[in-house]
Amino acid sequence: MKKPNRLNRTVLNEDHEAFRSLLAIRDYHPQIAEFGLAEVTAVRDALEAAQNDRAQKDAAFEAAKDAEEAAEHRFHEAILGVKDQVRSQYGASSDQYASLGLKKRNEYARGRRRTAKTRSNPI
Repeated sequence: MKKPNRLNRTVLNEDHEAFRSLLAIRDYHPQIAEFGLAEVTAVRDALEAAQNDRAQKDAAFEAAKDAEEAAEHRFHEAILGVKDQVRSQYGASSDQYASLGLKKRNEYARGRRRTAKTRSNPI
């Protein structure tokens, strides 16, 4: 079964306006009981309950995302501290330092001395 698409917000607002207008009709008695005021009110109440449930779950989801992001930052800071401690304890050219995914100091390319170019004077 195909999942129905979400209704356009404008259509839903118009439906709410029509419902409020229906409440003002005192002698409304539909031939099909499914569209009676009590039944339609129950459907509207179910919609509001679903919207409130989603809003609460969205807020909980956002709070969980924030908590996850904070935990990521704490973990990253901890690993940075570990890297500093390993460099301090074993040195920047040690295998332990390299095992953390860092380059050993002696693996960096050394700068090469440039020779001065001789200027030829055509004069």
